[in-house]
Amino acid sequence: MEIILAQPRGFCAGVVRAIEIVEQALEIYGPPIYVLHEIVHNQHVVADLRRRGAIFTEDLSDIPSGAVTIFSAHGVSAARVEEARSRQLDIIDATCPLVAKIHLQAQKYSQEGLEVVIVGHPGHPEVEGTRGRIPGPVHVVSKVEDVWQLNVTGPEHVAYVTQTTLSVDDTRDVILALQQRFPNIRGRELDGICYATQNRQNAVRKLVKDTELLLVVGARNSSNSNRLREVGEQAGLRAHLVQDASELDMSWFSPGIRVGITAGASTPERLVQEVIHRLAQIEDIKIHELEADAEDVTFRLPITLLTKQIQSTSH
Repeated sequence: MEIILAQPRGFCAGVVRAIEIVEQALEIYGPPIYVLHEIVHNQHVVADLRRRGAIFTEDLSDIPSGAVTIFSAHGVSAARVEEARSRQLDIIDATCPLVAKIHLQAQKYSQEGLEVVIVGHPGHPEVEGTRGRIPGPVHVVSKVEDVWQLNVTGPEHVAYVTQTTLSVDDTRDVILALQQRFPNIRGRELDGICYATQNRQNAVRKLVKDTELLLVVGARNSSNSNRLREVGEQAGLRAHLVQDASELDMSWFSPGIRVGITAGASTPERLVQEVIHRLAQIEDIKIHELEADAEDVTFRLPITLLTKQIQSTSH
């Protein structure tokens, strides 16, 4: 069996930062640490942090007054922030800086009197967090049909932002429809796109040229992992999303098959290696890795956490 590994794959800088924030908080404050929503969309990451003392909740009322509380990488609404402050929670914000950038852009459009359209998946934590940061009228569209059904009060005063975990290809048709319906619409197509989302999808497109089957290692509730599978299918490949090696179906594989493997932006590399190990138990394998420029993006930890680190080391 020939295995071709996508490059890049797995953790992006925002996920690395979010996980490190929880790990550092556990070290500095000690458990329990409370986290609003899953810190990232991967059950293995969440389970590991839970074992170490992180408590995940969807409801701020479950968190004791004054407790250390981390907002997930997806971001939260302004109402959630106010609720947390009113309960005197010790807040550490792990919102991905790229998501925070979208919040600021959307708020700027709203303050200029524009109705804001979010291009993204309704109900996704990032989209709901962004929606909840916009003080004025806001709409969410996920497909071209949604655009033509929009009911805005001022067609001449509309702007859009995008969910970061969608790529240029994911949003292109919807943005084109928005521009056709609202010729004066404001928006920056590339500013809202996460570099990691685009890079991982581009890597899958390279994989499809030399493979017969695509395996995407990632959580079922991970938007970018699901999209990687869809990119493979659209290119004509059989593609499967597996959360870990236990979900591999041996009927997918035939002797000598060429298998491409990638992983979503919140997937630990160890899960990819476990999949490879499982495949090696079926048949002798030969592994290649795609050539690509290494991602060198890094994000600083929140200043509140850095300050605590300094204080804890100085004592």
